[in-house]
Amino acid sequence: MTDQAHAPAIDSPRPALGLDDVIAAETVLSYVDGAAGELILRGRPLDTLATWRFEALLALLWDGLAPEAMDADGIRAALGPARERAFDMMTPLLPAVHGLSQVEALRLCLSVLADTEATSHHLLAVAAVPVFAAAIARSNAGAAPITPDPSLSQAADFLRMLHGAPATDDKVAALDTYLVTVADHGLNASTFAARVIASTRAGMFSSVTGALCALKGPLHGGAPGPVLDMLDAIGTEDNIRPWLEAALGRGERLMGFGHRIYRVRDPRADVLKGATARLRDGAGRIRFAEAVEAQALTLLAEKKPLRPLQTNVEFFTALLLEAVGFPRDSFTNVFAAGRMSGWAAHVMEQEATGRLIRPKSRYVGP
Repeated sequence: MTDQAHAPAIDSPRPALGLDDVIAAETVLSYVDGAAGELILRGRPLDTLATWRFEALLALLWDGLAPEAMDADGIRAALGPARERAFDMMTPLLPAVHGLSQVEALRLCLSVLADTEATSHHLLAVAAVPVFAAAIARSNAGAAPITPDPSLSQAADFLRMLHGAPATDDKVAALDTYLVTVADHGLNASTFAARVIASTRAGMFSSVTGALCALKGPLHGGAPGPVLDMLDAIGTEDNIRPWLEAALGRGERLMGFGHRIYRVRDPRADVLKGATARLRDGAGRIRFAEAVEAQALTLLAEKKPLRPLQTNVEFFTALLLEAVGFPRDSFTNVFAAGRMSGWAAHVMEQEATGRLIRPKSRYVGP
């Protein structure tokens, strides 16, 4: 009997594509309930965390997983010197980022972090991304990088390193809310990539660099910028409904609406909408975006009544990050600055409790 005789039949039943509903890990970190529109982070609903500082969220996520116990103040104190360490490591690499997209430049900078680095890996990973992201954005604008200020919070220093001047309290609070909101979100593609790599014992920085590579894909982390492109294209309030109707008539997707997991409103959208509305400037842009959102939801309900399409995290991410001053081509890197906290937590959890992730494939060849 030949080997081919043992091959499975081509027309036999196949599992769902994309590993939908396959349990690949157990975690204490986050739970996504798409039907109810809930995101739980270590037992707490997202809306109860919306006003937390980013460092407090890190203390919650890393509790019992990090090698040393730290409260929010301890994490803030440790992140400052770690940002300085990251800046020193990054400086020789900056000339090499020219010609790369901002997320590719971030990938290059992360590659300098060695898995044998003596600094606590989870702290350095989280500290490094805003340092790298701000320097990359400034380099693209022809400006020199700004040295970190270790006395500041992560969000405050991120904005200072980007703009070269202290940020207002309302903008720091808005960025804190954003970093908290996107910190972790179940076993999404980039987090799963991090856990697979971590399961081989490759190390923290190898794992989170792989996660960033997954985030780079436009189906995962690349969509907030086009929300602003859509708003720019619509232009005026009188043009909102005609523009949206024409786009839907062409079969185009409305950026910032619909989600693979959520079948009701994305809870992160409401948190970010509230944070964006609290910013003192940009009010006209925000009011215009809210008018676009209202018309889009009405049209989607009319034209796609059997397919629930609600506002997702991308819509108000774009508005918030624009309002605090990030260029739109840096949005994926800012997303990574928040999600790195979750990636690091999942790497630590995988290393402590998991085993090598080695699923099977189903052979359908000759």
